[in-house]
Amino acid sequence: MLTNTYHLWTKTNYSYPATGCFLPNIVTYIHDEDEKTRPAMVVVPGGGYKRVSPAEGELVAKKFYNEGFNSFVVTYTTNLLEQSPLKLQPLMDLSKAVMFLRKNAEIFKIIPDKLTVCGFSAGGHLSASLAAHYDAKELKIGGEYENISNRPDAVILSYPVISSTSFVHKDSFLALLGEDTTKEELEYMSLEKHVSEHTPPTFLWHTATDQHVPVENSYLFADACKAQGVSFELHVFGNGEHGLSLANKDWASGNYNGYYTLQQYIETIEFCVKNNIELPPSLKNIEEISKEMSLKDSIIQGVKNFSQRQPDEGIAIWPHLALRWLEKVL
Repeated sequence: MLTNTYHLWTKTNYSYPATGCFLPNIVTYIHDEDEKTRPAMVVVPGGGYKRVSPAEGELVAKKFYNEGFNSFVVTYTTNLLEQSPLKLQPLMDLSKAVMFLRKNAEIFKIIPDKLTVCGFSAGGHLSASLAAHYDAKELKIGGEYENISNRPDAVILSYPVISSTSFVHKDSFLALLGEDTTKEELEYMSLEKHVSEHTPPTFLWHTATDQHVPVENSYLFADACKAQGVSFELHVFGNGEHGLSLANKDWASGNYNGYYTLQQYIETIEFCVKNNIELPPSLKNIEEISKEMSLKDSIIQGVKNFSQRQPDEGIAIWPHLALRWLEKVL
């Protein structure tokens, strides 16, 4: 397996005020046993636009790698402290990632017109944003990217945040748009309102009992797909918490790596601690853990808080369902 990290921007063309050395990036999981070109799976973890969850990164990428894909994890810009609204920066990151992969399709041994974006929670909102707004002028890049498409060939939306006006996950939109957002911005990011006949085929799955992102978000997007004639498939599981990732034993036990997705998150917390900036209440436990281990390790330990997780074999079939669906639409 070839695993490398590629930055999507340089310091000179990345304007978001991130602390530390963070630059949005993409990590590869590429088959190296042969020269076969394969479909691409671009994994976009969730995290409420405040962090990029490792539980939905490498674990998912390796699952699809083992199913014959060349996989990629995108670490996009987030806003932990809710001080600098993200606006379109995460969407620009993901758009650039898709173009970067297509531009270098030979290097990454992928089939350019079989590229799927798979997003979770807020990463699902980001993935659906690209599916709905891929042709936005703000996402256009000239020069060497002039004629390279950023439109996914298919999208998988896992318990996605969709609507900014109904059944809203408020924290995601606060980090994304800020407190002083306009009606127009909220409307633009309420993605069920922007599905068109050109939106890529979409696979959605959710749990009916999701306590953070109501299942109605998936219903709204599916209804919009139906109205516009977009090929879609929707699976709603009768039980299950939010953030299930693969819902298997590896997820439940915290048996995953890929903590590179936390770079911006870690650097932001380290900056706050170093400069005596008060951390958000949700991060107070990190200060307690850090008395016994390094700050970085305590942050990871806090994110890995999986003591109450249980695998669910019924929900863990979702990748199999998605794969069978992809065989029909790609």
